[in-house]
Formats: sequence, structure tokens, C-alpha cells
Amino acid sequence: MTRMSGRPFARRLSAVTAFTGLVLAASFTLAVPASAHVEVESKGASALAENVTLDFNAETESDKAGIARLEVVLPEGIEPADITYEDGPAGWKLTATDRGYSVGGPAVAAGEDVAYAVTVRQLPDAESVAFKTLQTYSDGRVDRWIELEEPAGGGHGSLAPILELAPAEPGAKPLSPTPSPEPATETPSSPAEETDTATDSAESSAADTEDEGTNTLAIVAVVVIAVACVGGGAWWFRRRSGAGTS
Repeated sequence: MTRMSGRPFARRLSAVTAFTGLVLAASFTLAVPASAHVEVESKGASALAENVTLDFNAETESDKAGIARLEVVLPEGIEPADITYEDGPAGWKLTATDRGYSVGGPAVAAGEDVAYAVTVRQLPDAESVAFKTLQTYSDGRVDRWIELEEPAGGGHGSLAPILELAPAEPGAKPLSPTPSPEPATETPSSPAEETDTATDSAESSAADTEDEGTNTLAIVAVVVIAVACVGGGAWWFRRRSGAGTS
């Protein structure tokens, strides 16, 4: 009976093990989908360019719930009042926030990406601008596209969408800041103003009272004089009539 050598068997076992490992690694790589992300694009975008349309595409990472809201943190140099909503999913609207804006509405179907567009009044004077985005699903899940560099050790978010800008065109200048809408509420008056107002009202009321009293006295005086004149005239007429009779 021939006995199998230990070394050739070990070599064959090692080769089989290595091949199996490569097959499993390849299978795992093919099975994992490409990482989703949010992108921003704009044809020919340059620093200080005006009325620039930005096209965003937010890919989904959920096959159970649809995207319902995207909140964007604007980069320095762009204010919420500088953003105008152009297009997006049916029923979606833009709402300004303290740090940027959000677009949202009825959740899209599960597994669908979201594309929308906004117009920026003017891009800042920079080489690139990042639009950090929080992506909320209908089940409450939130994807955080907020990192400016690939997070180390997993991190708490993914890369933010970044728009590269060409150099500013010759003669391009920053526009004056967009005026923020003023609140419709009235500014409360100070205690001193309230006191002055109350004093003015009291003086006006006193003056009106004096005027009314003066007018009343004048009317009474006119009436008394008129009655006296009528009475005196009647007395004088009777006296004259009596003298003529005698």
C-alpha cells in the first residue's frame, strides 16, 4: 500500500484554501452594491457667477422607505434668501432654514433616487463649495452627507456633495447682500416712549375739555343776551304803546 507524502498534501490543501478564499472575496465584492451618495452639478459654474442653477441628485440607501426630505447646510457666502426652488419631485416645496434650506414633501417610492434643482443668486468667490445634506426617509431614518473628507474609522457621516468652481470671470464682483424679509410685527415702544405718549394723550384730553368748556360758556352767554334783548324789546314796545294811548 502506497502512503501519501505529507508535504504534497499540505501544498494541495493550501492551494485549495487560497483559491476558495479568492472566490469568496470576489463573490462578496460583487454582492455589495456601490455606496450611495448625493451629487451636485452645474455646467460652467464659476466663482461670483450669478443666477446659477444647481442640479442635485440624492441616491437612496433604503429599499424599505422612500426619501421624504433633504436639508441642506449652505456654504459661507450663500444665504437662504439667495436660493430659489426650480424643480423636484411632485408636491415638494422649498423652505428656508436658519442655516440653509430644506426641500421635501410626499415621500418618493422606496428604492427611488431624488433629483431637484435650485438657482443661486450668486456663487461665492471660492474654489469649491460644499452643500452638507441630511437625507430623511419616511420611516425616520437619516443619512448624513456632511463630511468634507473621507471619515476615518467609519465616522458619523458620508462625503458631502461638493461643487468645483472655475475662476471668476473678468469684471465679476460680489453683489450686495440680499435683504432679509422684515417681520410684520411692530417694534415694542420703550417705557419712556409710552410715558411720553400717555402724557401727550392726557394733555390733548385736557385741551379738548377746556375747549369744550369754553364753547359751552360762549353758547350760554349768547342765549342769555338773546333772551335779554327779546325781553327788553318787548318791554320797550309795551311802554311806547301805553304812552301813546294816554
